Amino acid sequence: MKTTILIHCPDQAGIICTVTGFISKNKGNIVYLDQHVDKPANVFFMRTVVEFEEDYYDLDHFKTLFQKELASTYNMQWSIHTDDKSPKMAIFVSKYKHCLYDLLSRYRSGELEVEIPFILSNHNDLRHIADQFNIPFFHVPFNKENRVEAEKEQLALLEKYDIDFIVLARYMQIVSGTLINKFPNKIINIHHSFLPAFAGAKPYHAAFKRGVKIIGATSHYVTEELDAGPIIEQDVTTVTHSHSIEDFIVKGRDLEKIVLSRGVKLHIARKTMVYNNKTVIFS
Repeated sequence: MKTTILIHCPDQAGIICTVTGFISKNKGNIVYLDQHVDKPANVFFMRTVVEFEEDYYDLDHFKTLFQKELASTYNMQWSIHTDDKSPKMAIFVSKYKHCLYDLLSRYRSGELEVEIPFILSNHNDLRHIADQFNIPFFHVPFNKENRVEAEKEQLALLEKYDIDFIVLARYMQIVSGTLINKFPNKIINIHHSFLPAFAGAKPYHAAFKRGVKIIGATSHYVTEELDAGPIIEQDVTTVTHSHSIEDFIVKGRDLEKIVLSRGVKLHIARKTMVYNNKTVIFS
């Protein structure tokens, strides 16, 4: 069983040596290690993957020792994750189906190492897709009048199925602060533009009017400030004066699928760390 350790703390000399020495002393073999120092903020980030000797490994004991001998000394914020259980991912969607189909196809092929307990939508239009993949589908209408009750229903489903994180696969509703606080840095959105430029409802139309030469898509964690959360993944494709708005949309949707799936993969692999509304993305 592999164990991933994520750390960030004030930077100082000797952190890597101390951590790797501690892991070795506790019968762990490091199979991956990456680190980064944010010089202006003086913050150290580290991701390491460890394999322990099975006859020795006691996760609770290791966590206790780690906190006592390392975390307290270096003022670390840290977490430990094992790969013996796949995370549970809920998908929220509205009427656009391209991102949903892409995620479910990757899931079925084994590319996404997750469980998908359910798909939730504020419309019934895509129920047939959930049926194709034999995944439970819940229709929870969402509007100004029923917002509070709808949110309660969403939270109840998320708790019932013990969801670890949420993917907004073109879910065309603003997520409330209550849900965001329940899943901090665990709600992934795909925005149909290269943030922060051309934010809003019709970015392709705005980009077309500006005569841009590239268009893009952005995967990010959701915060209460709309489309301003920590960015996980971005990509662009070229366009020219000969392309129509319809061409922009087709190219953009293709990018959305790719960028969203990359962001989801990075999250599943524990390769993202959020700090000061930015992300450190490990290779």
